[in-house]
Amino acid sequence: MNVKNANRENNKLTVQVEVEKEVFEAGISKAYLKNRKYIAVPGFRKGKAPRKMIENLYGAQVFHSDAVEEVFPDVFQEAVLDQGWKTVGQPSVTDMNVREDGVLELTIETELYPEVELGQYKGVEAPKAAVTVTDEQVEVELDRKANEVARIVTVERPAQEGDTVLIDYKGLKDGVAFDGGTAEGFELRLGSHTFIPGFEEQLIGAEAGQEKELNLSFPEDYHAKELAGAAVVFQVKVHEVKETQVPAKDDELAKDVSEFDTLEELRADIRKNLEQKQTEEADRAFETALMEKISEAAKVEIPSSMIEEEVNTELQNFDYQLRSQGMSLEQYSKMLGGDLSGFKNSIRPSAEKQVRLRVVLNAIAEAEKIEATDEDLNGEYQKLSEQYNMDVEKLKTIIPAEDITTDLKVRKARDLIVAQAVATAPVEE
Repeated sequence: MNVKNANRENNKLTVQVEVEKEVFEAGISKAYLKNRKYIAVPGFRKGKAPRKMIENLYGAQVFHSDAVEEVFPDVFQEAVLDQGWKTVGQPSVTDMNVREDGVLELTIETELYPEVELGQYKGVEAPKAAVTVTDEQVEVELDRKANEVARIVTVERPAQEGDTVLIDYKGLKDGVAFDGGTAEGFELRLGSHTFIPGFEEQLIGAEAGQEKELNLSFPEDYHAKELAGAAVVFQVKVHEVKETQVPAKDDELAKDVSEFDTLEELRADIRKNLEQKQTEEADRAFETALMEKISEAAKVEIPSSMIEEEVNTELQNFDYQLRSQGMSLEQYSKMLGGDLSGFKNSIRPSAEKQVRLRVVLNAIAEAEKIEATDEDLNGEYQKLSEQYNMDVEKLKTIIPAEDITTDLKVRKARDLIVAQAVATAPVEE
């Protein structure tokens, strides 16, 4: 095989090659053997017609396209990959010609892994929030824990804000019950804003056994168009009024909701956990800001095939999550008022950002000569083995070591950037 010309323009490589007659002839023979059973030739059973008979009947070029497919993998390997070009996406043949001497001339186009001109990535400045846990935040968390063990008891008094009422109700529009407007034995917490405005407010003061008619109007922007802005009547019967009794914040509460014996010990633990949570959130936000800066500082053009691959990967992952909840991507897209194509386009910008950042981090790993050791690789396989409950050797056949090594290098590059970054105080809004 002879590479006549290789031209790179941005991220696209165009290669012109000559494939020897003998190689192309072998490809034609394979194409003939694969396709002859589908070709009808008068006087012959399908699959029995000689190659020359078929070529005489349908033209000498009848097997050329399939023959190109046969020889293409080896041609691409020798003309592109063996020359050190790092490709992405799927290559294509944009032109082909068979000369009179039987030599095959091909023009191949493929996208290349992008070249990166790095900007600043050492000593990058980014704002980082300070960790400050207030007494009020501690008390809010303590109140939440107290509410988790609160008791709901029936009371013999009129309903108040915050109470739970057990009701039957029927909604009528122009005297006719409408869909979704009827229920029995429904527990409604007054003040939860579960129902349309006015419904819960008019039940304050109601007592068990009481029946009420609520004259209301649906909001103008209500999702069911047939009810939007409509005047309706709800017939409501109150069966029970229940009060939520929250335990006092004392040592007994600490014993009920934790392993601590005193309230002060519980408060200290809550403060410690909140500080840890704030620290993790601040670290994540700081790292995200750094990654955005180093990505924006670099000059790189991302091939469309890399973005498309990332979009499809994100779609597949999201589809898997949805199906575990009994929903498909198509249903989810329609629920949002669009279609799958529109949803796909909506995630494209974030996918492009992810690919760009990964390419830039990979370039930093190369610039810093970051390596992943065998110990790193084995450790990662072990983590994945425990995560997926799968034998390490089995994992190695599924996930190539090269993929894990690349991820490890990128992760080390992120750690390097964060370690050398400068945290600044956030700008007050």
